[in-house]
Amino acid sequence: MLAALGATVVWAWQGGALAQMAGHGHGLHQHGAGGMMGHDMANMPGLRGLDATPEESAELAVMFQNFTAITRTVENLPDGIRTVTASEDPQVMEALISHVAGMIGRVEQGRDPQIFIQSPTLDIFFARGDRLNTSIEITEAGVVVIQTTDDPELVAALHTHAAEVTAMVDRGMAAVHEMMARRVQ
Repeated sequence: MLAALGATVVWAWQGGALAQMAGHGHGLHQHGAGGMMGHDMANMPGLRGLDATPEESAELAVMFQNFTAITRTVENLPDGIRTVTASEDPQVMEALISHVAGMIGRVEQGRDPQIFIQSPTLDIFFARGDRLNTSIEITEAGVVVIQTTDDPELVAALHTHAAEVTAMVDRGMAAVHEMMARRVQ
């Protein structure tokens, strides 16, 4: 099934733009026992967005709840990035494929999902998505995405966002909280 979906995704989204997850920062915490602030890992309200479907938010939840099951490599190119993201867990891999394909489509359409925890790094992708050249392929190694552009600001944003996503793969929601805290300072 993944091979067939991969061929469809490559065909459908070639030449598009990739935007992956990250944040604005509302509704991330709830009061827990003893009045302590705790992360709501059951409902994950920060994964909702002003223009995100429940299915998109659910995909993000699968990825964040299973971040330790995801692997990722990034190669910064002079004109963009090459990333390989994978999971041996079929449910997580399905969420990864759907998320990547869906976000590519959103960037092509200029439809920012405005996920509450979304990184402002994504703003440039939605504003200049037509300047990105994207190829995506599903291989045995995982979801391979290559994005290039002749726009130096987009190249810088691709490098930054790739690092943000890798931090989330490495540390899950803790990485999101760190990024959001740095933005508030």
